[in-house]
Amino acid sequence: MSVTVQSGPPDAKTRKYDRQLRLWAATGQAALEGARLLVIGATATSTSVLKNLVLPGIGHFTILDPNKTTPEDVGNNFFLEVDSIGKPKAVEATRLLSELNESVKSAAEIADIADILAKKPEYLANYTLVVVHNLPRKTVDKLAAYLWSDPTLPSLIVIKTAGFLAEFAIQCHEHTVIDSHSDEKVSLRIDNPFPALLEKSMSIDFESLDQTTHGHIPYLYILIQAAAKWRSQHNDTLPKTFAERKAFQRFVEDMKVKIDEENFDEASSQAFRIAPQPIPFDILKLFDDPGLNSLGSGSKPFFHLLSALKEYVLSQEEGKRSLPLSANLPDIKSDTKSYVEVQTIYKTQAREERDMFKKVLVQQLRQRFGNATGGEEELLQSVGITEGLIDDFVKNSHGLKVLRSTVYGEIDKHPNKLSAALEEKPREAAVHIAFTAFDALPEGTAPTIENLQEATKQLLGGNTEISEEVEHCLGEIARSPTADLPTTAGFVGGLVAQEAIKFITKQYIPQVEGTVVIDLIGSFTGIVP
Repeated sequence: MSVTVQSGPPDAKTRKYDRQLRLWAATGQAALEGARLLVIGATATSTSVLKNLVLPGIGHFTILDPNKTTPEDVGNNFFLEVDSIGKPKAVEATRLLSELNESVKSAAEIADIADILAKKPEYLANYTLVVVHNLPRKTVDKLAAYLWSDPTLPSLIVIKTAGFLAEFAIQCHEHTVIDSHSDEKVSLRIDNPFPALLEKSMSIDFESLDQTTHGHIPYLYILIQAAAKWRSQHNDTLPKTFAERKAFQRFVEDMKVKIDEENFDEASSQAFRIAPQPIPFDILKLFDDPGLNSLGSGSKPFFHLLSALKEYVLSQEEGKRSLPLSANLPDIKSDTKSYVEVQTIYKTQAREERDMFKKVLVQQLRQRFGNATGGEEELLQSVGITEGLIDDFVKNSHGLKVLRSTVYGEIDKHPNKLSAALEEKPREAAVHIAFTAFDALPEGTAPTIENLQEATKQLLGGNTEISEEVEHCLGEIARSPTADLPTTAGFVGGLVAQEAIKFITKQYIPQVEGTVVIDLIGSFTGIVP
């Protein structure tokens, strides 16, 4: 995520969105403002989702609903009022939601999604994301199948609520994430220092330093020099066993000249960094991703970059392979002068490795497309790659993600998968099975306990005994099969909007795989695989 540093006071837009810009920066905000959202059904839950997307500034939303507002709707939906009764729900909800943020464009469509699917399905291609809530299962399946038929069509979020139970699932062909804000610790190359870092670390004569300077040596230098001394005393080997690692920590602590030298305590706590830092398994796994097969002009920029990263890594000597160095350093106990010096060493090396990565990328693109596209800049632009995107990719190469879902409802076609999910996660799977049993009821059938139990048995196959967890959820579905409670709507609206923002900004990791379930009676959320 490239960040532009502004001089002078922030503008009105920056002040308005200050807090969220700290989370997803200007690139994420631009993606959000460029998104077009279609919400089907002006329900309490769907308007709650929209509230949490309108406030941070989504570009455009459309509410599609053929119905008029009833007194019951006003009773549970904060974005309908008494004067709305008898008027189109889509129009009224859109009007009141638009008051939250004048920067957001909006539209209301008084239409039925079933008619659109039958007569004008191409209408859906105008949107980035489609969100539906409590639609009949047959309609959802038709919508999901149509959106799944073409990878260029928008992704889909399906939400279901009944009383204090809820679930939602995301359907998308493929979602790539560069800036996942990964918790994975970035390698500082202490285990395999690059020449400039090694030279600086070994050039420091600890014993000749005064106490003040000694107490501000960055822990990276301490560990590199300590590891070298350890090797010289232990047949050129690093600590391997637990006892040896503890001995190495004591070895580092014994280098203190004062008992309260925090930089040596920090070095001791970071001693694990002298061990070889392998490339994260998830990144190595991406090198075999099917998205790298038959790359062409229509491929996503992410996969051109990933292909270059694969070659960049695999061309290195085995056992010393590493991702491009990140210039982002953690906080270090040191003085300003020493910290700036370390930072300069890392930035210089990171810039060199970034340029090496770009060279590999350009060579690959020339092999792929020839020289017809002109110079480097034109070549990169032809596949949608900018210098800023290269910077972001290199900086976040340790946390790359490719997510794919199945078509919505795939698990429900397989009794063995549902049974396996129930065995693995009984509480979570029970919520999903209860909703699926409700969906499976023939049209016009009352959602009584008996009917829901029969539908559950058919779902799971044969004479399956219904568990206590499933009975609990069936009871809530029977009690309130269509109740859209404000408390549930508010909670679910926040969760879904959060996942939608992750999806739109392509930052953080949205829950694409599986179904998210919510039980506000048992006060838990979970994932059904």
